[in-house]
Amino acid sequence: QVQLVESGGGLVQAGGSLRLSCAASGNIFSINFMGWYRQAPGKQRELVATISTGGSTNYADSVKGRFTISRDNAKNTVDLQMNSLNPEDTAVYYCNADGRYYNSAYYLLPFTSWGQGTQVTVSS
Repeated sequence: QVQLVESGGGLVQAGGSLRLSCAASGNIFSINFMGWYRQAPGKQRELVATISTGGSTNYADSVKGRFTISRDNAKNTVDLQMNSLNPEDTAVYYCNADGRYYNSAYYLLPFTSWGQGTQVTVSS
Protein backbone atom coordinates (compact mmCIF):
# COMPACT_ATOMS: atom_id res chain seq x y z
CA GLN A 1 0.00 0.00 0.00
CA VAL A 2 0.99 3.63 0.30
CA GLN A 3 2.19 5.14 3.57
CA LEU A 4 2.02 8.80 4.57
CA VAL A 5 4.31 10.23 7.24
CA GLU A 6 3.71 13.71 8.64
CA SER A 7 6.07 16.00 10.49
CA GLY A 8 6.20 19.56 11.74
CA GLY A 9 3.48 19.85 14.37
CA GLY A 10 4.03 21.42 17.75
CA LEU A 11 3.13 24.20 20.15
CA VAL A 12 3.03 27.81 19.02
CA GLN A 13 1.65 31.07 20.37
CA ALA A 14 -1.27 32.81 18.73
CA GLY A 15 -0.11 34.78 15.71
CA GLY A 16 2.77 32.41 15.08
CA SER A 17 3.52 30.06 12.21
CA LEU A 18 4.11 26.37 11.65
CA ARG A 19 4.88 24.30 8.59
CA LEU A 20 3.62 20.75 8.23
CA SER A 21 5.14 18.27 5.82
CA CYS A 22 3.94 14.91 4.56
CA ALA A 23 5.79 12.34 2.48
CA ALA A 24 4.17 9.45 0.62
CA SER A 25 6.04 6.20 0.05
CA GLY A 26 5.33 2.78 -1.43
CA ASN A 27 4.82 1.39 -4.90
CA ILE A 28 3.20 4.57 -6.11
CA PHE A 29 2.13 4.87 -9.72
CA SER A 30 0.41 8.23 -9.45
CA ILE A 31 -1.11 10.56 -6.86
CA ASN A 32 -4.18 12.62 -7.72
CA PHE A 33 -5.16 14.83 -4.80
CA MET A 34 -3.13 15.45 -1.68
CA GLY A 35 -4.52 17.33 1.23
CA TRP A 36 -4.67 18.18 4.89
CA TYR A 37 -7.53 17.59 7.29
CA ARG A 38 -7.82 18.33 10.98
CA GLN A 39 -9.80 17.08 13.94
CA ALA A 40 -10.23 19.06 17.13
CA PRO A 41 -11.34 17.39 20.38
CA GLY A 42 -15.04 16.60 20.29
CA LYS A 43 -15.40 17.62 16.65
CA GLN A 44 -15.54 15.83 13.34
CA ARG A 45 -12.58 15.71 11.01
CA GLU A 46 -12.71 18.60 8.56
CA LEU A 47 -10.99 19.56 5.35
CA VAL A 48 -8.27 22.17 5.64
CA ALA A 49 -6.81 22.28 2.13
CA THR A 50 -6.31 20.10 -0.94
CA ILE A 51 -4.14 20.34 -4.01
CA SER A 52 -4.37 18.52 -7.33
CA THR A 53 -1.55 17.15 -9.42
CA GLY A 54 -1.73 20.25 -11.55
CA GLY A 55 -1.57 22.58 -8.57
CA SER A 56 -5.21 23.58 -8.21
CA THR A 57 -5.96 24.33 -4.58
CA ASN A 58 -9.01 24.36 -2.35
CA TYR A 59 -9.15 25.81 1.17
CA ALA A 60 -11.60 25.83 4.02
CA ASP A 61 -13.01 29.31 4.51
CA SER A 62 -11.57 29.43 8.02
CA VAL A 63 -7.97 29.19 6.75
CA LYS A 64 -8.11 31.16 3.50
CA GLY A 65 -5.45 33.83 3.40
CA ARG A 66 -3.55 32.29 6.31
CA PHE A 67 -2.62 28.77 5.14
CA THR A 68 -0.86 27.76 1.94
CA ILE A 69 -0.70 24.22 0.58
CA SER A 70 2.00 23.12 -1.84
CA ARG A 71 3.30 19.85 -3.24
CA ASP A 72 6.31 18.38 -4.98
CA ASN A 73 5.09 15.80 -7.48
CA ALA A 74 8.57 14.41 -8.07
CA LYS A 75 9.08 13.73 -4.35
CA ASN A 76 5.44 12.82 -3.53
CA THR A 77 5.34 15.37 -0.75
CA VAL A 78 2.81 17.95 0.37
CA ASP A 79 3.36 20.84 2.76
CA LEU A 80 1.05 23.15 4.67
CA GLN A 81 2.37 26.55 5.66
CA MET A 82 0.24 27.93 8.48
CA ASN A 83 0.51 31.60 9.39
CA SER A 84 -1.40 33.82 11.80
CA LEU A 85 -2.39 30.81 13.84
CA ASN A 86 -5.11 31.17 16.46
CA PRO A 87 -6.33 28.84 19.22
CA GLU A 88 -9.21 27.65 16.99
CA ASP A 89 -6.58 26.03 14.76
CA THR A 90 -5.63 23.64 17.56
CA ALA A 91 -6.22 20.09 16.32
CA VAL A 92 -4.60 16.91 15.11
CA TYR A 93 -3.70 17.45 11.47
CA TYR A 94 -3.86 14.53 9.05
CA CYS A 95 -2.30 14.19 5.63
CA ASN A 96 -4.38 12.49 2.93
CA ALA A 97 -3.61 11.28 -0.57
CA ASP A 98 -5.34 9.25 -3.26
CA GLY A 99 -4.09 7.75 -6.48
CA ARG A 100 -2.93 4.41 -7.85
CA TYR A 101 -0.24 1.96 -6.77
CA TYR A 102 1.21 -1.40 -7.82
CA ASN A 103 0.40 -4.34 -5.56
CA SER A 104 2.74 -7.33 -5.10
CA ALA A 105 1.39 -8.92 -8.29
CA TYR A 106 2.04 -5.67 -10.17
CA TYR A 107 -1.62 -4.93 -10.64
CA LEU A 108 -2.49 -1.27 -10.69
CA LEU A 109 -4.96 -0.50 -7.89
CA PRO A 110 -6.49 2.66 -6.42
CA PHE A 111 -5.55 3.84 -2.96
CA THR A 112 -6.63 6.38 -0.38
CA SER A 113 -4.21 6.78 2.50
CA TRP A 114 -4.05 8.78 5.71
CA GLY A 115 -1.12 9.76 7.84
CA GLN A 116 -0.92 9.04 11.55
CA GLY A 117 -1.65 12.66 12.47
CA THR A 118 0.42 15.42 14.01
CA GLN A 119 -0.68 17.63 16.88
CA VAL A 120 -0.84 21.38 16.42
CA THR A 121 -1.51 23.40 19.56
CA VAL A 122 -1.93 27.18 19.50
CA SER A 123 -1.84 28.95 22.84
CA SER A 124 -3.57 32.26 23.46
